[in-house]
Amino acid sequence: MQQLALDIEARARAANNLAELHFSIANDAYGLVGFRQALVFAGDGDNSTLAAVSGLARPTEDSPYLIWLRRVWPWVLKRLDGKQGWCTMPHEGDDGVPAGLVEGWLEWWPAGVLALPLTSRAGQNIAWVVFLLEEPPSEEQFATLHRVSQTWGYCWEMQSAAPALSWKNRVKQFFKGKKLWFAIGIPVVLLIPIRQTALAPAEIVALDAMTISAPLDGVIKNIAIRPNSVVKKGQLLFSLDETTLRNRKEVAQQSVAVADAELMSATQKAFDSVQSKGDLALLNGRAYEKRAELASIQAQLKRVDVFAENDGVAVFGDSDDWLGRPVVTGERIMLLANPKNPGLLVHMAVADAINLEMGANVKMFLTVKPLSPMSAKIIETSYQAMLSPDNVASYRLRAKFEDATHEEARIGLRGTAKVYGGWVPLGYYVFRRPLASLREWSGW
Repeated sequence: MQQLALDIEARARAANNLAELHFSIANDAYGLVGFRQALVFAGDGDNSTLAAVSGLARPTEDSPYLIWLRRVWPWVLKRLDGKQGWCTMPHEGDDGVPAGLVEGWLEWWPAGVLALPLTSRAGQNIAWVVFLLEEPPSEEQFATLHRVSQTWGYCWEMQSAAPALSWKNRVKQFFKGKKLWFAIGIPVVLLIPIRQTALAPAEIVALDAMTISAPLDGVIKNIAIRPNSVVKKGQLLFSLDETTLRNRKEVAQQSVAVADAELMSATQKAFDSVQSKGDLALLNGRAYEKRAELASIQAQLKRVDVFAENDGVAVFGDSDDWLGRPVVTGERIMLLANPKNPGLLVHMAVADAINLEMGANVKMFLTVKPLSPMSAKIIETSYQAMLSPDNVASYRLRAKFEDATHEEARIGLRGTAKVYGGWVPLGYYVFRRPLASLREWSGW
């Protein structure tokens, strides 16, 4: 038996490729155990595939037996827990037994199977050899097959590819003989000065903008312009519904007429009646009051149409959202921005905040032009954080564009701003956030 094992190992080492090795493994061990059939599976676990069957050149046909074999092999591996051993037919109705396993076993397989893993030099299973036997092998047969399986595993690994080093071994090989250089070089690299930067969402806004608000309580009747449109001085912006004011005007006019009539009647009676003379002052004051109310309503009617006080760009949301909407006096409807003085509004998240000074440089990368950054300088910073449009606690920074990029900025465009702070060591730049998180977690 020892000589037969040596011959099997010699034929395995003489294989020129994996296909020849598969055929040798599946057929040469017949003299050792006298199996009914031998199966060779490449891989381990659910990823294993049938590579060879004894007596067949290549198992390529999808016969009922091979289809059944693909279903039963994962169950055998699970039952053996990924280790070599002897597996017998399960009982009908056992938990986890696939449907049709027992019937197929009775038809195609003998009493049991012996499964041997082929392992690499690192101890990982790379293939399996399964022998279909009528009875378990003897101790001598098992020991001989175990020794032969080690040779098969070595040949399989050599035929597959060069052994891959683990990450641990790769790191050891990389640092071998270089520990002193790394011990000196890493601190030096961490002391290299670098410019501290932070990224934040930003939007182009107008630094010189006038708020256009509702002149009185009412309902928006009409928006005469479109969002972000250029308007001229004296151009109509929007109008309020004047129905209520016109009704009040008619009532006030009737009240003035009634007060004048009462005053006229009292004046005529004053020649003959002392009491009518006393009512003249009261009626005269009431007439003035009604005229004042009428003048107030007429003044309000003149204010239902809102006109632009100077040239600019109208900045507001969708005009359809304002139509028919009630507003109160002083409520902002839109902004009238000066397009010749654009700026940058940056929402710097509190978690990303860095030390900034007035005049710090900013680069704006627009979403529509990501490869053409625009330069700006910080002119205003907020000391208190507030919620940004994305509901993130942020500091509001305002920056002014430089003259070279002034004309490229259009109000309303969005993008990402890169804000430059002071110079810091590379170690501080890399470990600033982790150290801050560690301090928040530990409380040191």
